[in-house]
Amino acid sequence: MSFFIRNSRKLTKRVKPSKGSAAKVPKLKKTKLEDEEILSEESDIEEGDLRSQREKTPISEDETETAQEKRLRLAKKVLEEIEKQEKERFVEEADVTEAVGKRLREEALEQAGKLRRRVADTLEVDAEHSFFLKCKDHKLSVTCAVASSDGLMFSASKDSSIVKWCLEEKKKLNCIRGGKNSGENGHTQPVQALALSTDGKFLASGCEGKLIHIWDPSSLTHVHTFRGHRDAISGLAFRKNSHTLFSSSKDKSVKVWNLDEMAYVETLFGHTDSITSVDALIRERALTSGGRDGTVRLWKIVEESQLIYNGHSGSIDCVRFVNDEHFVSSGDDGNLSLWGLMKKKPLYTQQKAHGEEENGVPRWISSVAALQNTDLIASGSNSGEIKFWKCGENFRNLLTLQSHPVEGFVNSLHFCPTSDGAILLAGIGQEHRLGRWWRHKEAKNGILCITLKKKT
Repeated sequence: MSFFIRNSRKLTKRVKPSKGSAAKVPKLKKTKLEDEEILSEESDIEEGDLRSQREKTPISEDETETAQEKRLRLAKKVLEEIEKQEKERFVEEADVTEAVGKRLREEALEQAGKLRRRVADTLEVDAEHSFFLKCKDHKLSVTCAVASSDGLMFSASKDSSIVKWCLEEKKKLNCIRGGKNSGENGHTQPVQALALSTDGKFLASGCEGKLIHIWDPSSLTHVHTFRGHRDAISGLAFRKNSHTLFSSSKDKSVKVWNLDEMAYVETLFGHTDSITSVDALIRERALTSGGRDGTVRLWKIVEESQLIYNGHSGSIDCVRFVNDEHFVSSGDDGNLSLWGLMKKKPLYTQQKAHGEEENGVPRWISSVAALQNTDLIASGSNSGEIKFWKCGENFRNLLTLQSHPVEGFVNSLHFCPTSDGAILLAGIGQEHRLGRWWRHKEAKNGILCITLKKKT
């Protein structure tokens, strides 16, 4: 007698011995074939051979440790790195222990989006240690500048070049030439945006030629090129402590990229005019300004939703997170606005923050920056100065602290925290980064580095 066992791929015939027969039953072995199991009468590897093979194969540490042990090992590694960094700053062991505890508390609060530090009243401009960097590679106005935690800075300009600097030695280290001399992977159009990942592994640059280039910051070698935007790139921002990159464009869209896989993720639509800037913090959210559509939008990536904010009377050209619950914006109406995520209108607006032109029109605020998770803000225009502001109690007002003189257009501002204060990087140019409506012949194209130190 015979019967069949039906399988998703084929029929297997099995012979059933008759009563009293001494038929030999073959040893059966399960062999995996794609997504099904079949029965085999032959064994390719004897049990003893399998045992000896397992004994010869080394077992890695990752395979033997549990998930809890792995978390503990990684936590110890992070703690050792923090202790190493703090020992470089302090001599006494008690000071090191206190500093490590403070760092851990601040990082936990930052992960929860609740870190708040009051530093505006404790810092002042150190004019003696502030300096201006200029090189022949930036023949036109500097449009953007970013810096890493280890003292490296990167700047870009309208001539399509990207320059790497050492802030401590105040000198140029390397350069990616643009335009006709760009070579195979350089930009041929003005570079309008730079972004550096938190771990310093990737440098992203975006230009008016619709391209986003990814570079290795240590050697400035080209890694990858992202294509997809249909108009000029206007802003770039890495999500903190990740390799997720947000890009904004004049094509009215925001795109999300994964640099671990060097892949496109998704496109966000909603703005009705050219997007002028983008920013991000530690949460899976992006903040954008919509230029002439008069809105700021908060994109919630996981929830697949967006919040819309209205308040400016002109084009909104720059927006930056202050912390996870507040942000600041500026535009060509001369207003500097402070916002809370739970309100659709600004919590406070400083009108004519940089004064007026000779014809009575408010000066265009071309750049703004915030020392993240603190109460310190900076703004720039063509008014001849960079202004520092303090966020008042509960972010209900802005108070003028001090200013630093500068000649030309302040096209970008970027805070770089230091152990004893911060450095504000200002991209300076003879022309506005978005056009050639005015020209300051007395100005120099370069990067102004303003040192902020703790008050004595």
